Amino acid sequence: MNQKLETIGRENIPDGGVLIVPNRLQFEDLLHLEKLLGERKISYLIERNFDYDPLLQAHLEKEDVVALEFAAEEPFLDAFKKQIHASIAESEVIVFVPGESAARPGQNTTVPSNVLGFLTRGGAPVLPLFVDHPADTALGIETRAETECIVLSFGRVLEREAVNLSNYLENLMQAGEAAFSRRPVLGISLPYAILRGLKKHGASAKIVDGADDSELRYDKLLAAAIVLAGHIRKATQQPRVGILLPPGRAGLLANLAVLLAGKVPVNLNFTAGDKAVASCVAQAGLDKFLTVDPFVRKMSRFRWPPNKQLILVERLLPQLKLKTAWWFLLSKLLPAGLLATLLKIPKKGGQGEAVLLFTSGSSGEPKGVILSHRNLLSNVNQFGSRIDLKSSDSVLGCLPLFHSFGCTVTMWYPVIEGVTLVTYPSPLETPRLAELIEKHGVSLVLATPTFLRGYLRKAKAEQFASVKLVITGAEKLPLNVAETFRKKLGKTVLEGYGLTETAPVSNVNLPDPDAVERRPAVPSHRPGSVGQPIPGVAVRITDPNTDEPLPLHQPGMIWLRGPNIFEGYLGLPEKSAEMLRHGWLRTGDIGRMDEDGFLYIEGRLSRFSKIGGEMVPHETVEAAINEALGYDTESERKIAIVGVPDESKGEALVLLSAVPGLDATDLRYRLLDRGLPSLWIPKTIVDVPDIPLLASGKLDIKGCESLVKG
Repeated sequence: MNQKLETIGRENIPDGGVLIVPNRLQFEDLLHLEKLLGERKISYLIERNFDYDPLLQAHLEKEDVVALEFAAEEPFLDAFKKQIHASIAESEVIVFVPGESAARPGQNTTVPSNVLGFLTRGGAPVLPLFVDHPADTALGIETRAETECIVLSFGRVLEREAVNLSNYLENLMQAGEAAFSRRPVLGISLPYAILRGLKKHGASAKIVDGADDSELRYDKLLAAAIVLAGHIRKATQQPRVGILLPPGRAGLLANLAVLLAGKVPVNLNFTAGDKAVASCVAQAGLDKFLTVDPFVRKMSRFRWPPNKQLILVERLLPQLKLKTAWWFLLSKLLPAGLLATLLKIPKKGGQGEAVLLFTSGSSGEPKGVILSHRNLLSNVNQFGSRIDLKSSDSVLGCLPLFHSFGCTVTMWYPVIEGVTLVTYPSPLETPRLAELIEKHGVSLVLATPTFLRGYLRKAKAEQFASVKLVITGAEKLPLNVAETFRKKLGKTVLEGYGLTETAPVSNVNLPDPDAVERRPAVPSHRPGSVGQPIPGVAVRITDPNTDEPLPLHQPGMIWLRGPNIFEGYLGLPEKSAEMLRHGWLRTGDIGRMDEDGFLYIEGRLSRFSKIGGEMVPHETVEAAINEALGYDTESERKIAIVGVPDESKGEALVLLSAVPGLDATDLRYRLLDRGLPSLWIPKTIVDVPDIPLLASGKLDIKGCESLVKG
């Protein structure tokens, strides 16, 4: 046994008999488990007709080893059941040894659900065991010494009526989350991880800026960021720095420089209304903003901060060419640890604030989502281990940097893992994006269903020849869009799920592995679902009204737990406490999980609509309309916003109005004058005599929806 052993939940191993059901078990894992169980009498359950590792097979065939065979496709024979219960009665430990299966990297369990269902129907006490090999899902920057271990994480013993597949999966995920959360790499700082990534992959990976077809190797990017970081330190004493840039070379450089300066980047939504932007600036305490001249000129309608607060990157860097050349040479010569010390970059980050992103809240004020170093490194690791890209692959980065997907997956993930990043400032210009995909052999395309429709209109199948994965999120994927995309462009669209508060990915569908004879394939894709949880994420379901636990397979409120769950909202302790309870995040979404661990979203409690991938808060729109019309909302409710399905944008807003003769065009101009984004303005007005209210005086959301439908 060469690898060291770490155990979690060892106290959960009962003194009496129990059936241990692991998510996987290799030869060395089994030896560690036997040593851990000491003098306990052990027998094994093995699957008939499936392959086993030769070393494991030889071990199970020893004369002093008791091994019982079973086949999940056969009925649970009474004799077999009696044999298990007899062993349990003698305080014997029965260990299920899974046969080899075909599974993608980062799969939470390699055991088919029919086998797990068979084992949990036997009536014996079951102890879930999550076996984790960190080396299998490690970041590229981690050393062998940091990952060469085996983790045995024991869940809670399930007994009597609690023994079922739903409870087993729930406990297994929690044991997996406990194992993942202890990884040492999650304790380092985001800038130190990025520094290690750029050092390791500097000469082999690059950023391609599709706006001007320029390219910049990561080692040169690092040198420029170090120099710019020095200027930022002198320019402001504030802990956070604003960034007003789209995806591209300048956007990546600005974010990296802010981190290397020991400060927190705040990518602002320059498409939001003036009030929203001003609120974000005030909440974050920003006094300096990084941008470039061409973007300032392009966004002429945006209310820019005073010139003295702007740091124009493209003006500054040409003046610092000698410094950049010096740091390029020095960064090549010095190891990452010494370079970090020289630049005063902390090596530890943990739960300290690394990035601040803003998302709109139901109160109308944007909420600052604090993402820690631990959150972001977790999600880069989690998502990266599942998609399993190689150094020769490339990622298309066109999603806004003020969205968590654009921030984590198309910015920090590529530079840490050494994957080439191909950028473009807008996700809407699909003809140009398709050209870039073909020209640079892009492997991973991330989009919302709205943007996918653009590819359907403008792209050709040959332009997507290099693409390995097309992953979508932010709004529900219509099945007809997925099917048309597959037929026209030859690629399966894979739906995922996440929130800004989960940094952002929590679930994702991926291509199924190829089946191998005598090795069942564990599915990774199920249309209609948002995929299985990524490594280190646990899921539970509760009653939306009482928060009482429900089986995973029954629809209810979705709660998530993992090291990628955010640290809280900026300056909003009560709202943070409402969303976070004992490490669990209340998502506000209603859903269920099937027997193979795929999550299905069945509804949303919170009053938001996802339009074109953007979260639009109903209450904020209502407040703007009331202000535009001059109504006192305290006296009588005259309007209400309802979200309805929309084929082109995912959802659309409908205005219920008890205001006689309200004109949609007039209202639209009033709202635009007040700085409300065009996307947020309802195009349809439904006249009603009264707005439905509950007895408590609160808005009757279901009643409103009925009026819109009827």
